[in-house]
Amino acid sequence: MVHRYYANLLLTGATAGALLGGGLLWLGGQPAPARWLWLGASACVFLLTLVDIVRAMARGQAGVDLLALFSIGGALALGEYLTAGVIALMLGSGRTLEDYAERRAGREMSALLEKVPRHANRYQGQAIVQVALAAVEPGDRLLVRTGETVPVDGSLLSEQAVLDAATLTGESLPVDCRAGQRLQSGCVNAGAPFDMLATHAAEDSALSAIVRLVQSARESRAPAMRLADRYALLFVPLALALAGAAWAWSGDPVRALAVVVVATPCPLILAVPVAIVGAMSRCASHGVLIKHGGAIEKLARAETLFFDKTGTLTGGRARLVAVAGAPGADGEAVLRLAASLDQMSDHAVARAVVQAARERNLELLLPSAVSEQAGSGICGMIDGRRVRVGSLDYAAGQEPYPPWVERLARRGGQEGSGDVYVAVDGRLIGALQMADEIRLDTPRALRLLRLAGIRRSVMLTGDRREVAETIGGVLGVDEVLAEQTPAAKLAAIAASAERGVTLMVGDGVNDAPALAAADVGIAMGARGAAAAAEAAQVVLLVDRLDRLAFALRIAQRARAIALQSVTLGLGLSMAAMVVAALGYLPPLAGALLQEGIDVAAILNALRVLGLERQPLKARLSEARVRQLREEHAAMLPVLEQITRLADRAAELPAEQLLAGLLRLLAALRQEILPHERHDDAELYPQVARLIGGDDPMATMSHTHREIYKSVQGLERLAAALEAPELASPALPELQRALYALDTILRLHFAQEEELYHNLAE
Repeated sequence: MVHRYYANLLLTGATAGALLGGGLLWLGGQPAPARWLWLGASACVFLLTLVDIVRAMARGQAGVDLLALFSIGGALALGEYLTAGVIALMLGSGRTLEDYAERRAGREMSALLEKVPRHANRYQGQAIVQVALAAVEPGDRLLVRTGETVPVDGSLLSEQAVLDAATLTGESLPVDCRAGQRLQSGCVNAGAPFDMLATHAAEDSALSAIVRLVQSARESRAPAMRLADRYALLFVPLALALAGAAWAWSGDPVRALAVVVVATPCPLILAVPVAIVGAMSRCASHGVLIKHGGAIEKLARAETLFFDKTGTLTGGRARLVAVAGAPGADGEAVLRLAASLDQMSDHAVARAVVQAARERNLELLLPSAVSEQAGSGICGMIDGRRVRVGSLDYAAGQEPYPPWVERLARRGGQEGSGDVYVAVDGRLIGALQMADEIRLDTPRALRLLRLAGIRRSVMLTGDRREVAETIGGVLGVDEVLAEQTPAAKLAAIAASAERGVTLMVGDGVNDAPALAAADVGIAMGARGAAAAAEAAQVVLLVDRLDRLAFALRIAQRARAIALQSVTLGLGLSMAAMVVAALGYLPPLAGALLQEGIDVAAILNALRVLGLERQPLKARLSEARVRQLREEHAAMLPVLEQITRLADRAAELPAEQLLAGLLRLLAALRQEILPHERHDDAELYPQVARLIGGDDPMATMSHTHREIYKSVQGLERLAAALEAPELASPALPELQRALYALDTILRLHFAQEEELYHNLAE
């Protein structure tokens, strides 16, 4: 690419120099040397163009430079050396401009390759030694200095770090990381030096995989020309036929030459690749890597989108959503025991339980005599009691299931959650409801994709039908295909592809066949499997589905601009061809006119590089968003208290029910209501200024009022329970009110977190 750019630049300069020198000789009364100078420059360009066309045809490409070759050859054959020189300059300058546009458009893709580290700073005893990146192994302790790139994937050992992931993911703001957090290679240290633990070798790290994808994308240029080739296949025969007709009608071969000169399809040769490469560049700057230009064309025409559920629409990681205790059991005590034991396990669910306990600042105990049964659970001694955590059969052993377990199992099946049961000395004391949470950006992403032209969205998953339909209903996808094997996914996509352009988004190894079968496969590449990324044509370097909507908009507008450039250029060229065929446009004037048409078409195509470049708006910092999420996490025990009381309301004696309700009301007044008042008074005005508009937070504030009303309703029901004659009629209403409050609070928290997440992007 670089060598070609400088070679074309040198050739263009030499041709321009020859034209200028020849002009000076002509004006100085030396026409013969001038003609030889023009002839030499034109002949060089003719031979180089001939070689390029032969090579293109050997690769099976159309060779859209053919008319330019005929123009120069015809001018030389007819002795129109100045005309041949002008055409040669036009062709050379056009190629140089194309190379310049590609170099400018590819800067974002090249920037990542330039950031690849070559060395790492490894601790060896008390010394820090610089070693080759290939020498880094999992388990090495590394130092990342200020301004250096994280060399391999790992975890943070220092208390905190500030990372700039702009080159990798397009995120404009630095990200604060805390001890133990996963670090992705390719991010730049924007703060103080920090220590990290390598968890992957260099060749297995995310940066290496992304670099391989970028190199593949840069080397794959041919599909970007398909749109141009389709037009060239029609335009070239038309131009030659018109030139032949003009020659036959007038008997003047110069008139045929004039037609061919103005027919040189530089708008096709240049404008389409410039627009396509520009779109790839704009997408790369936002963390969307498109491997070749053919995918841009297909993205622009896509109407059907398939999603894999786990890791794509959902986070792919377990998260605690509720703690259910047996009658008389304390939810926090259940979680504390489970997390204390799960410290000894490396299972993903166990890590999620431990994380949830730490978010609530629970003090964990150290278990002993721990044994783990793969796929079932873990057992150990805590404070002299035998604790078992895992599946229902594993935790309960031979004991019959109590009634509260059956209710919990039914609710878990309806809500799509999985339960982890906790037993102490053989007696079930509670359960932890775990769920694969929907990504915060997923609802917004689906809305943006619909606006971008996706008419049909289908969720593919291997989950049970009731679980899949619950999640699909929450997200609002058009169709849910549950209990799907990789072969079934493949068949569904193949059937859809027969009806129109189909996209498939996935991240797992089992998604690779489906990604390859779709018209455009899209891999969640930041955490997705390497097989999925290799099979896909588009890779989302940052795990945000809304970036796909951005790519669709860019692809659609880039294709429209490319077609506009082609229509404009070819329309003007065809009009000039008719004028030349009638004898009113000589070859030299036609060459100059064609040069102007080329510049206009290319400048129009370059508009792609400016698509959706909006000034940076004020945003919430990552630290502020994390603080808001932690505030919500701190209030989750209150939500669990609501659910637990609603589940047990029918079986509790009136005195215990009233006592539980009064405790709940006290927690609501002390934690939930002050939080909502603070949001209304201080946080929402700040957010409103970021969003803009007259009253963008009106709906959220209305939800606050509904929460206040629900709490007031519970206070009235508490008063009714204190009157024995009213207690029985109030019980069904109390259960409905508790479930309604739990639903509105969880929905409100989810809406707030989605909003804050989007403002921090």
